[in-house]
Amino acid sequence: MQALVIDTAKKSWQESRGFTLADLPMPVLDEAKDPADSASVIIKLRYAGVCGSDRGLWYRNAFKEPFTRALKAQNKTTRVVGHEFLGEIVEAGSMIKSLYADPDPQNLATVEVGTLVSGDSHIICGRCFQCRIGQNNVCMNEAILGITIDGVFTEYAKLPAKNLWGIDENRIRPEIAAMMDPFGNAVHCLSKVDVRGQRVAIFGAGAIGLFSTQLARNFGAAKVIVADIDAANLELAKKLGADEAILIKPKTKANNWQSDPEVIERIMELTYGKGVDVALEMAGPASSVNNALDATRRGGQVVLFGIKDGDFTIPEFSRLIMRGITIHAIIGRRIFETWQISQRVLSKQSNGIQDQIWNVILKGGQGTIIPLADFKPEVFEKRLAEHVKLIFKIGG
Repeated sequence: MQALVIDTAKKSWQESRGFTLADLPMPVLDEAKDPADSASVIIKLRYAGVCGSDRGLWYRNAFKEPFTRALKAQNKTTRVVGHEFLGEIVEAGSMIKSLYADPDPQNLATVEVGTLVSGDSHIICGRCFQCRIGQNNVCMNEAILGITIDGVFTEYAKLPAKNLWGIDENRIRPEIAAMMDPFGNAVHCLSKVDVRGQRVAIFGAGAIGLFSTQLARNFGAAKVIVADIDAANLELAKKLGADEAILIKPKTKANNWQSDPEVIERIMELTYGKGVDVALEMAGPASSVNNALDATRRGGQVVLFGIKDGDFTIPEFSRLIMRGITIHAIIGRRIFETWQISQRVLSKQSNGIQDQIWNVILKGGQGTIIPLADFKPEVFEKRLAEHVKLIFKIGG
């Protein structure tokens, strides 16, 4: 089968870039060798979404430590990348029917051969303290598809059934169902704080920032402000319901972690000198984090989701305490509470969110849907620069 991989055998993490299309053996269920296969399935992939995390892997500016550590521990040099997916179960372990099958066709928790599924990219253990008390999004023993274990930019993948979520393609378009993982990130962020009647600033208009723009509006925010370095992405944000779009201009600064005074000044104008009630940082750079902190009113809340490697500087740290700001660090999704909310939001046709994702973010499939078999690194990198979201179409 074909798969997109990062191969560290010839070049180290620091020396390499991009993904390689490789021929790999098909995954198999071998319960005699690995008893966990009894609760696993083989999926034939249909679509796989390209996440901001995959961009970070492509350019080698995120996830170096967990990626390289896992390869070393597994005595491997090659990792199949990708973690957003939609596929059909074509083979199931011996325990699947008793554990996950339900004769009720309306039960999307059912997992069996023939089921169309998406699933959470954080493979949880189910037995650690966090998992047992319902905090499985911060599982102590988690593995992450495409980073610490093989992912889904491939024709077939072996996955644990416990992480799968059934999809009704009559309710959710298949290409969009393949993105329920990152859409769930935005749902998790917007579920952590109550944005009803609040002024909200979103720093970073990548795919999850744009999903957050839609959700903030849908969940009742009084004003949604989006800031980004990319004017084209800001135009998308306006189409998705942003009241204001602020272009962060490139500046030469001695300290690249500093917040942007022009951005903060504009947000203060829009909030009558108070600052926003809720700031969501969705990009990752230290300057963006400081923008979020400086734009938030006294007693306000900051949601940190963006990830970048390295150390951060937060100047005048004591001001966060003196201003009574609450900071939330968000990782992954609440399995499967977030998935249920995501399904209901996407399935409700009257809110227009599904249509907006397809027509605005995915541009009706024009240039954003890429056949995996046609992968060429130079073409893919060009598409990465041109579009905020890409989807691999896998198979016929």
